[in-house]
Amino acid sequence: MESYRGPGLQEGLGILSKIKAAFEVPVQSDVHETGQVERVAEVADVIQIPAFLCRQTDLLLAAAKTGRAVMVKKGQFLAPEEMLQVKEKVFSCGNENLIFCERGTSFGYQRLIVDMRGLEIMRGLGCPVVLDATHSTQLPAAAGKTSGGEREFVPGLVRAGTAVGIDALFLEVHPRPAEAKSDPATSWPLAELPDLLKQASEIDKCRRGIMK
Repeated sequence: MESYRGPGLQEGLGILSKIKAAFEVPVQSDVHETGQVERVAEVADVIQIPAFLCRQTDLLLAAAKTGRAVMVKKGQFLAPEEMLQVKEKVFSCGNENLIFCERGTSFGYQRLIVDMRGLEIMRGLGCPVVLDATHSTQLPAAAGKTSGGEREFVPGLVRAGTAVGIDALFLEVHPRPAEAKSDPATSWPLAELPDLLKQASEIDKCRRGIMK
């Protein structure tokens, strides 16, 4: 209850609307309850389902029925092949605009591990796969009532995931990570983002060349 939870639905969507108009880019936001879905779909181009809610059938169906793209974060408690059930639920609504997102799997206490095999397994299910390289370095509850993290491992995950083969990267970025209201321990410094993306781009080009 002490962690920052954002500005609220109305104000948050207002901010996203301004960003979308000013920069002419698609935006996405997560939903936590079925009652939020239609309102979020009015603004967001992609509706995100949080990892802990990835098996909530009513939420998945509500998101799918909007016709918007749906990105589902794989639960920390799921094997990658179990995302097939997520696919079946979303596709049952006639919406095949589904994206899977890897954000680490629980390994003992306060550890998340990215199983690189899982990226290939999920791609084999026929949906694009995103690697969330910042949340994957979280240490859940390591900071007492909030999550800690090890952002120094973000570049390694970015390089490894890109080499295996992903369709996109998900990164939380902040100009001054220590001051971030959400996930300060894992957010990547904005000034260092260009170099990290350049590394990923070069690795991706190499992988695609090898795969030809």
